[in-house]
Amino acid sequence: MADNLLIIEDEAFLGAEMRRYFQKEGWEVLWADGIAAAERMLLDHEDGPLVTLADLNLPDGNSLDLLERVKPRLVHGEWIFLTAYGSVPDSVRALRLGAYDFLEKPCDMERLDMVVRSAARGARALRRLSDDTTTQHRRYRPETFLGSSGAAARVREIIGRLSQLPFSALVVSGETGTGKGLAARILHYSGPQAAGPMVEINCAALPRELLESELFGYEPGAFTGAAGRHRGLVEQAHGGTLFLDEISEMDLELQAKLLKVIEDKGLRRLGGNHEVHVDLRFIAASNRDLEEMVGQGRFRADLYHRLSVFRLGLPPLRERKEDLRVLVPYFVADFNAQAGKQVRNIGPSVWRALEAHDWPGNVRELRNVVERGVLFSEGAEFPLEWLQLSGAQAPCPAPGACPVDGQHIILPLDGSMDLEGMERHILQQVLATVDNNVMRAARLLGTTRETLRYRIRKHGLGGAEDGEG
Repeated sequence: MADNLLIIEDEAFLGAEMRRYFQKEGWEVLWADGIAAAERMLLDHEDGPLVTLADLNLPDGNSLDLLERVKPRLVHGEWIFLTAYGSVPDSVRALRLGAYDFLEKPCDMERLDMVVRSAARGARALRRLSDDTTTQHRRYRPETFLGSSGAAARVREIIGRLSQLPFSALVVSGETGTGKGLAARILHYSGPQAAGPMVEINCAALPRELLESELFGYEPGAFTGAAGRHRGLVEQAHGGTLFLDEISEMDLELQAKLLKVIEDKGLRRLGGNHEVHVDLRFIAASNRDLEEMVGQGRFRADLYHRLSVFRLGLPPLRERKEDLRVLVPYFVADFNAQAGKQVRNIGPSVWRALEAHDWPGNVRELRNVVERGVLFSEGAEFPLEWLQLSGAQAPCPAPGACPVDGQHIILPLDGSMDLEGMERHILQQVLATVDNNVMRAARLLGTTRETLRYRIRKHGLGGAEDGEG
């Protein structure tokens, strides 16, 4: 089915030309020659047009007033304004209302086509987020944080209370795998902003430059390869929640820019001249102690205090092992449904092994273990031999405890250690092997001294020396 494009243009020749052009490009085109007709078309269609291409000044009114009037009642769609008499206040108002672009007439049709296509991509992304919100609202509630322990009950109580508050920012802390992402989704989808988008990003997964453009967006020509306009994740989360996972890995300069966005409720895209208004809440998560990082000068104190309006700490699984009796059957049923298995019985020996384990990877590790057991099962019994929780294949209780010989480093692949933890452990072991000699360590790892120094600073590993050795 073709996407809808609404053209609002009172000049008959230009309107007909644009309609013919975009119909040939595969659009289902609606054309209105005035504000009243356009408003009827906008509100008669259940989803509204994907893109609206509007002349600014029409005989019966101004298109900016129309956008302001109908926007609360429409599903996400992008607006592009065309005018021969535009002013700076008009363009600023258009951007504040969320317009995608503000172009001057006459505009080359090929350029207009490129802008419309770019706007359509953004609108489709926003609609996918909106559709996802409807499904996730039913899935994520405070009761989704499973467990019969007192610790789990306290977390559910706190999440339930927080989800009813219009907080602006919150910090979720806890070890890797304790459910920080789950808590963030529950807070969003069970709260007053559930109708808005939930946007997530892992700050450790992207280099600084890419993280900046993904968060704040960019204008055409802002950097090499920036051919079109891109709405950043902060803009995409307007009216909803932005979840910043592993925020401790964010560069200090980016932290300052993020703080300004939170304080001012506005941002400038890279290469942009106008400020875009945003209204959203921020949930930040880290498995590191942010207060300790503030004391070390590795995280901005002003950003930490602005984010930590509320703080939610999640307990490790080893402190709530009674919750295994709830979590394991839940995961077994989930993976039974996914894999078409029929595991129903969890024997006493399996429970003893599960309850004796300390779960350094927390609930994520438990989920991985249960998945492995269900997938390798051959009947109704959960197989003890596929737990692999003890002996040579046991996960490392701490990075420094993983076995090492002269030529090898052994790492767990069961979810108990994330990628950052693996990198830190490798660096620790190699540096220990070469008596903290950076040059020798760089040779062993096949990298440069500069790169290795950066990694050492990133993980806070002191004591390394630059000797040639």
